[in-house]
Amino acid sequence: MSIAYLSLGSNMGDRVGNLSRAVALLDRPEEGIFVELVSPVFETKPVGYTEQDDFLNICLKVITDLSPMELLSACQKVEQELHRERKIHWGPRTIDVDILTYDDIKMDTERLTIPHPRMEERGFVQVPLLFLGGTGKIPEKWEDEVRYYGILPKYRVE
Repeated sequence: MSIAYLSLGSNMGDRVGNLSRAVALLDRPEEGIFVELVSPVFETKPVGYTEQDDFLNICLKVITDLSPMELLSACQKVEQELHRERKIHWGPRTIDVDILTYDDIKMDTERLTIPHPRMEERGFVQVPLLFLGGTGKIPEKWEDEVRYYGILPKYRVE
């Protein structure tokens, strides 16, 4: 079994519902993915393309027996099920699911780079990750761009 960290974001429609449904769709032990930890929800300003609504972001710690590429396919399947459309680079989305790390693996393919190449510079990734590790404070560096939003409610997919 391997440990992977994922980043999820939503800024369209029912943002909390989109995140909750994505977590429920990812938590499939029978398919080789178990969501072990879910960070609190943080609201953040968009990065890159800024003419859009604010995002809600979380990070997950997952235990998986899927390979990195199989995990990527599972993440993309969740995006499809929640009607993710890729029209504008860094544009609005119902859901975005990114693999941040996968054990100590380093890989760079056309479809997947691990660790995620921009994760270190993004408050919307680093702050939820810090909270997964037990830190209960937003670093001063990101106080202006990352706001605590709340705890994600449980959601089941029927």
